[in-house]
Amino acid sequence: MIGLLIAAIVMVVLAMGLLYRIFKGPTAADRVAALDTLDLVIALALSLYSLYTGRGIYLDIALVVALLGFISTVFVGRYIERRL
Repeated sequence: MIGLLIAAIVMVVLAMGLLYRIFKGPTAADRVAALDTLDLVIALALSLYSLYTGRGIYLDIALVVALLGFISTVFVGRYIERRL
């Protein structure tokens, strides 16, 4: 229980740092990388919540969130590449 609480606090601190990078990033590529990392932090948080509650549905949701994050990163990367 204490380990999950510590992990949750660490993830909140990481998410705050990533949100700063998303809003103040110097380039679009930095913002996309921070958004992708934030997506993975959210998927990890859902996985830990699934572990805490003992329900497997949250693992399915975490998998969908991670896949959508990957697909969106690929699409935004292609858009940035064509624009440059």
